[in-house]
Amino acid sequence: MQHPVTAPPIPERIRTLAAAAAPTHVSFAGAARPAVPVRGGVDGAGRPVLLVRPGEPLYGARDEPAVTVDLVASRRLGGHETARGLLKVQGWAQAVPAAEAREAAVAIAGHCPDEALFDVLEDLAAPAGGGRPEGTGAPRLLRVDVGQVVYLAGGESGVVDAEDYLRAVPDPLSDPAERMLAHVNDAHREQLTDALCSLLGAPVREVWLWELDRYGATVRHGADRPALVRLPWSAPVACARSLEHAVHGLLCHR
Repeated sequence: MQHPVTAPPIPERIRTLAAAAAPTHVSFAGAARPAVPVRGGVDGAGRPVLLVRPGEPLYGARDEPAVTVDLVASRRLGGHETARGLLKVQGWAQAVPAAEAREAAVAIAGHCPDEALFDVLEDLAAPAGGGRPEGTGAPRLLRVDVGQVVYLAGGESGVVDAEDYLRAVPDPLSDPAERMLAHVNDAHREQLTDALCSLLGAPVREVWLWELDRYGATVRHGADRPALVRLPWSAPVACARSLEHAVHGLLCHR
């Protein structure tokens, strides 16, 4: 007997988290120095892209050093940011080619709204040898050639190799799913709490919609030691309208 799929495949799930994540720290493989803060985002291929300023450890890096970039995906619950997942992307830092710099800057601007991104593009567009006073330098864009991704999310941990990670794509319904999730948490938490109480047959408190995708929903409840409950749909949904109907059915559960 074939059991229904109740959650996204791990590589897809990790790619979806990565698309919503922001870099927080970078460390050099085999180096004694601690990890340092970093800013940037994740491009459309799932690669971390880092905005590096003069004087930072990665700024003068050459020969594609081996690095680990920490990515954190978070969820805002009641005005507080709560981590959804931690990804450690291990690979090799390399300069973003000039021809791809604008696309990379646009890709990370949502997580890294920094005017230094314009400085990067202006410097690349300037004539060779001109434009900046001697002894100064423009910020650089570096991206990570992914070797593997270590993940910790929802109480689960593991490793996804580069081939599986780069071949996967984020959940195609992630954008409407995030909008629906935010709406439920803003306006329908009482209904969500009633539905979860009915499903579990026990009282619950501090209930939030935690994850939402075409395979089901994950609900978080509890204050001191929050627990996650996975509620799969009867069958995977294929479009935003069907996902909306599935969420409505969950909220109306009695």
